[in-house]
Amino acid sequence: MRQLVFDLPVAPSFAPDDFLVSGSNETAYGLLENWPDWPDSLLHLRGPRGSGKSHLAAIWAARARARIIPARDVAVETVPELSRAPALVLEDLDEGPLDEDALFHLVNRVRERSGHVLVTSAAGVETCGIATPDLLSRLRRAPSAELGPPDDALLRAVLVKLFLDRQLVVDTSVIEFVANRIERSLARAAELVADLDREALSRGRRVTRPVAAEILSRQAPVGEEDP
Repeated sequence: MRQLVFDLPVAPSFAPDDFLVSGSNETAYGLLENWPDWPDSLLHLRGPRGSGKSHLAAIWAARARARIIPARDVAVETVPELSRAPALVLEDLDEGPLDEDALFHLVNRVRERSGHVLVTSAAGVETCGIATPDLLSRLRRAPSAELGPPDDALLRAVLVKLFLDRQLVVDTSVIEFVANRIERSLARAAELVADLDREALSRGRRVTRPVAAEILSRQAPVGEEDP
């Protein structure tokens, strides 16, 4: 008999100790850790969804007392207020529409005050659809740091943490089985652990390798076989 499961969200932790450093993110982590000795007042942090951009940006924001705001929310009327912040995180530059004139003036104002701005996006500046030449040129000149897809060690460590966050005890064989069969994405890892948690609760049993195999087989694209 399956049990009724309430889908209560598990809030992600952006605490510094919860950011796991590996080969895929250590360069970006080191650059942000080197603040305020940045090579420029503007830094571009890029990486795919689930790579840890928001987490790393939140760690830096806490240190720099930065205000975090989606880039698409910057408008001409908010530039004076935002430019007074000690530092800024402008998230998701590639998720417009953007007020490009406002962004350009904001970046310049912060720079004039010797402040710092961290801009994030999923990929390079050229993919963000920016048409204003001055803003595009300014962003192109900014140093950039890239978060790559997680390597094997990071993916396994994140899976362990995700299960612990949900107070789920699993065998190492489950970690290995899952890590070898999902895409290299921290977002995908979080989604799968949430699915396994719901499934285990509904069945009233632990997360085991057969349960993981069943969930993965349900989610596999048509025609894809389990290796």
